[in-house]
Amino acid sequence: MKFLLAFAAVLAGLTTSAAAAPPSGDQVFQQRCTVCHSVQPAPGKMGPPLAGVVGRKAGAAPGYAYSSALKASGITWTPDQLDAFLKAPGKAVPGTKMLLGAPNPEDRAAVIQYLSTVKK
Repeated sequence: MKFLLAFAAVLAGLTTSAAAAPPSGDQVFQQRCTVCHSVQPAPGKMGPPLAGVVGRKAGAAPGYAYSSALKASGITWTPDQLDAFLKAPGKAVPGTKMLLGAPNPEDRAAVIQYLSTVKK
């Protein structure tokens, strides 16, 4: 009997976590992006700060040594451009310094939505 109650509790927990809301864009950003990026300038980060990135020209944030490929790309960071870049950075801009992307489309959409709310 105790086994059945424990088994039922485990199943209930699995059902609850499966039905939980997907992580917010801020949560995905914290999990996937903050190793290299911050939203505001922060010492020690490898990538540029991303506040105000939506609508900004690629390679234009002051104080960061962008790759010549990204500076020459002519990209303006629209949601669609960010999605393509985050999906496969090296394919979207060969020669970029950014090596890791976000293969999950839901994660990309959440991060892009979050970044669109973060202004300088």
